Amino acid sequence: MAGLKACFNKKFVEAGLDEVGRGCLAGPVVAAFVVLPKDYHHPLLNDSKKLTKKVREQLQEEIVQEAIDYGVAEVSNRIIDKINILNASFLAMHRALDKSKICPEFLLVDGNRFRPYKNIPFECIVEGDGNYFSIAAASVLAKTYRDDLMLKLAAQYPGYDWENNVGYGTPKHKKAIAEKGFTPLHRLSFKINKMN
Repeated sequence: MAGLKACFNKKFVEAGLDEVGRGCLAGPVVAAFVVLPKDYHHPLLNDSKKLTKKVREQLQEEIVQEAIDYGVAEVSNRIIDKINILNASFLAMHRALDKSKICPEFLLVDGNRFRPYKNIPFECIVEGDGNYFSIAAASVLAKTYRDDLMLKLAAQYPGYDWENNVGYGTPKHKKAIAEKGFTPLHRLSFKINKMN
């Protein structure tokens, strides 16, 4: 897990940005930003998808303590259905940045597209969560937040296995949709195939 970089540009207060849940059939898309110290390093921190749940939860606590600034925000499935998942992902990132206490001077964004935020310069990095600590930290905060949320929602809407699939289109999830129908949290614009 070595090789992640502390920052992209040392001149600026730099925020890493990432989102999770874009490909899910249910629940919100969640984004986070994190500003870390310039010399930040952690031997375990990496793209949240490559980490175990236990490690993510440990890192989440450490990131919140170590970060200079951070924010997490969500955009509901209903808004996703209205404006599409790409625009909803941008909106979630903007909402997260709206929570910043110190306005970042530069944004480091996971992926290849971004909608400018308050004229702050930015750089898009494909697989950035596996290359920069700040983006990796944002991915951890977004994923732990969303996983916890989907676990709570699973209790409200049992039978869809959200406690395990967190809203992704697993065979068990699709089977439950076919048998039980949609919940108010499903993304209907995704044209979910009910029959697997």
